[in-house]
Amino acid sequence: MNIHAASTDSRVPPENNRLLRALLRQPVDATPVWAMRQAGRYLPEYRKVRERAGSFMQLCMTPELACEVTLQPLRRFRLDAAILFSDILTVPDAMGLGLRMNDGEGPQFERPLRTAADVGRLAVPDPEDRLRYVLDAVRLVRRELAGSAPLIGFAGSPWTLATYMVEGGSSKEYARVKGMMFQDAVTMHRLLDINARAVTMYLNAQIDAGAQAVMVFDTWGGVLTPRDYREFSLRYMRQVVAGLKRESDGRRVPVILFTKAGGSWLEDLAASGCDAVGVDWTTDMAEARKRVAGRVALQGNMDPSILYASPGRIRQEVQIILDSYGPGPGHVFNLGHGVHQQTDPDRLGIMVDAVHELSAKFHSPAGAAAPIQSG
Repeated sequence: MNIHAASTDSRVPPENNRLLRALLRQPVDATPVWAMRQAGRYLPEYRKVRERAGSFMQLCMTPELACEVTLQPLRRFRLDAAILFSDILTVPDAMGLGLRMNDGEGPQFERPLRTAADVGRLAVPDPEDRLRYVLDAVRLVRRELAGSAPLIGFAGSPWTLATYMVEGGSSKEYARVKGMMFQDAVTMHRLLDINARAVTMYLNAQIDAGAQAVMVFDTWGGVLTPRDYREFSLRYMRQVVAGLKRESDGRRVPVILFTKAGGSWLEDLAASGCDAVGVDWTTDMAEARKRVAGRVALQGNMDPSILYASPGRIRQEVQIILDSYGPGPGHVFNLGHGVHQQTDPDRLGIMVDAVHELSAKFHSPAGAAAPIQSG
């Protein structure tokens, strides 16, 4: 199942560290590109494996199948990274909340947290025990990639996990989780601290298993006021970042933080200790680069809906974003959020090829051979 054997694209280098260099703001030969949810339902080959697995959770919990769907997009496209196929809610599931993933209904927990007593019964799970299937998938993927692209591990932010754990599933108003936050802040902080410790252990276990970069998805931080965001979301992401292993195999392990609709807090995110900040399409990349002032790399930020457009329009948007960021290292091209289910896979391939082709002029050719610095 080696990725080299599966791919017929001789342009893929034997070792591709473009993403890792860019995340550390080091020279590259072209802007690296990958896509959130690059493995998923828009790919027909994914849907076949999902059907064979029988359920989404069974797919996640079978390392060989999770490895297969992680590698699928790299066989189609010249992506500069693989991101582990899993789900952010595996952590609260490992805490005993009973995760169900029913088609058409979204995630649901059988035992949501509604009281201080519920939170008091929580414990930080041992990743090598309750989440061993994820770590086994990391080991398999890293072996199969064989240096053709780095592997990104990930987890949900403490606040985002808490929203699902208290609401019991998806929500539009966040009434229960915000109710707990405003009525019993002590309990909410206790929950967020447990989540932060669990996420830290989980990401460190992924690093030990072979993840070469890690990303924290703060999907719902953007629903908070600026004051509450800093107290209930950013504070605990900073705790996670402070507890992560930052070197493995003699190399720096970059950390990416992404808050959806988080453009208002770029400066705060850049000061968190992370290496890179994800930016969605509601923030101009030139403005973002100016505001972070070289402290971190930036990842983003094409609207996923552009992939419904013509090939020419997709290339035009790629050029606009590259021009907006401008010359020099520190940019990882990505969508501002995940690939939509209805996306034509060929459109994603057009974006990937356009990034490589159009970005080379922004970088020195010497960047291709530059060694990764660990500091």
